[in-house]
Amino acid sequence: MKKKAEVLAKDENQMMLDSIVKGIEEKKGNNIQIFDLREIGYAVCDYFVICNADSGTQVDAIAYSVEHEVKVNTGRSPWKSEGFENREWILVDYSNIVVHVFQTQIREFYKLERLWADAIVKVISPEVE
Repeated sequence: MKKKAEVLAKDENQMMLDSIVKGIEEKKGNNIQIFDLREIGYAVCDYFVICNADSGTQVDAIAYSVEHEVKVNTGRSPWKSEGFENREWILVDYSNIVVHVFQTQIREFYKLERLWADAIVKVISPEVE
């Protein structure tokens, strides 16, 4: 019975990740990376998804697009979202998956990726139209 629950959790996580990436890509987010933190003992969640955008307006649009895609495809709403006031770094927290949407210069300043350098990282290549 435990294996069935594990498979369902994997499927749910993958559906969430796919929805998040779709939301980011819909609004032309850049440099999408998925950090698998499940093997890191001190991690606060299972996955981080990080991307960046060129303006506050685009950061805002990406975060709302992520929330929309996740809601439509999984029925889930974020546990918490913050950063919509300044639109430099918006965090959308689904408890097990946390999405970070940065303005490009803010991402470069904080270098969040370096803090999780021991994670398994999947880089999402941009779709060519």
